[in-house]
Amino acid sequence: MDDFKVIDNYLCVKLPEEVDHHKSAYISENADRYILREQVSNVVFDFEDTRFMDSSGIGIIMGRYKKIACFGGKVFAIHADRQIKRILHMSGLHKIIEIME
Repeated sequence: MDDFKVIDNYLCVKLPEEVDHHKSAYISENADRYILREQVSNVVFDFEDTRFMDSSGIGIIMGRYKKIACFGGKVFAIHADRQIKRILHMSGLHKIIEIME
């Protein structure tokens, strides 16, 4: 699975079609490993393939935000469809991460 890539100072996380509690631990643990090992400052969550996300997806994003915000890092969401954008707005995540069009 090639879901994690480091490009310059960014960790790009390609999220699966369904982001639920079954997958959230795997995604969080691997993202954290990359953040620590590669010392990236920013995390980009790519929602291109994602059609469903429950509250554990919000937890994934919040957790990574907390990890890098103290170092001045940023979190971005790209390729989010209408449904995912709605979840990001309803949860308040749009206030702390940048949702790119």
